[in-house]
Amino acid sequence: MTAAVKPVTPRTLMQAHEELVRIRPRRKASLAVWLEYYQHSVAVYEQIAQTDPGHHLEAMYWAGREQAHAAEVAARMKLLLPA
Repeated sequence: MTAAVKPVTPRTLMQAHEELVRIRPRRKASLAVWLEYYQHSVAVYEQIAQTDPGHHLEAMYWAGREQAHAAEVAARMKLLLPA
């Protein structure tokens, strides 16, 4: 029996990339799952900007990129809501 994989708290930008790739949803996951993933990604990258100061600007770029994806998903979800 294998033990459950514990989430890793990344401390560097590379660790953040690796962790987020590991937990990335399947392509056909629901929009709600993607929205949660992108929101989590934003939080991770914003934290990395604080814990990995050598990559502060790059981490903030990634946070902004993931925020844009989250906004796109939220907009798509809004379009699908019944009137």
